[in-house]
Amino acid sequence: MTLDLMTYYRHMLRIRHFEEACLSGVASGEIHGELHTAIGQEAIAAGMVGILRDDDALVSTHRNHGHGIAKGVPLEPMLAEIFEKETGLCGGFGGHMHLFDPDRLFSTTGIVGATLPVALGHAYAAFLDGSDAVAVAVSGDGGVNTGGFHESLNLAGALKLPLVVLVENNDWAISVVSSEVSAVGSAERAPAYAAWGTRVDGTDPAAVAVAFAEAVARARRGEGPAIVEATAQRFRGHYEGDPDLYRTPELKEAMAAKDPLVIARRELEAQGIGTDHLDDLVAESQAQIDAILARVRAAEQPDPSRAHDHVFTGGVA
Repeated sequence: MTLDLMTYYRHMLRIRHFEEACLSGVASGEIHGELHTAIGQEAIAAGMVGILRDDDALVSTHRNHGHGIAKGVPLEPMLAEIFEKETGLCGGFGGHMHLFDPDRLFSTTGIVGATLPVALGHAYAAFLDGSDAVAVAVSGDGGVNTGGFHESLNLAGALKLPLVVLVENNDWAISVVSSEVSAVGSAERAPAYAAWGTRVDGTDPAAVAVAFAEAVARARRGEGPAIVEATAQRFRGHYEGDPDLYRTPELKEAMAAKDPLVIARRELEAQGIGTDHLDDLVAESQAQIDAILARVRAAEQPDPSRAHDHVFTGGVA
């Protein structure tokens, strides 16, 4: 399923402005720890919109905000969790790397490569239940060289489990160029797992949507796992506070030319969409996020006396 470019542009604006709101929380000291943003990769998440059902599981990484938005996680509780507020998805206890929305089977993990084993569990559960639900694991290019990636896809291929792996290839595994440590691309590994695989331009949301929808449809039909590799650029450092000295100014300038929002806007202008209308869309999106951010900032943080809540499970002593 593909949407029109204007709709994709709206989704990308919402994701960009949401992440910029998160950046403001880092600067103000309201968000703690290593916040990771996907600025520059918005078209990948936008391409996922409308394809998954609520009963399809989506397991995301430390760079997770866009995927949550694509899965339909409400913006305000998600932003509140990132800002460590009691109105957040997890009451402010999880923070930005541990977002959970059980109603939409959305979860995240900060461990590289760890999304696949979790999603594999969801896929196996669907298989045992006789459901046609699918499970999606998002990974970066750095995560494809972990044991969990291989083991999960191997089992998914052997049992024909409905596991879809979306690899966001932004060229960098923190400070390491992926091509220097990977013998082949992510999608090229698919035949080794009896999986379907394809590589797409991750700055084109429609291209992502076509590939992702095909992968999900195949998994839903019982045809086994799939790998979709989407290429994009990560404009900021690995995390907020990363000096990002491993990339030259010249490289960063070249990367900026691949901004999916700039590309989409240029295409819309070529279609005859006026500048004033596009500016209004930007302002409308920004105003929506600003209003949410204001409410989140006014919310209370969790009671410190509850710091040990949810740390241990109950049971027989």
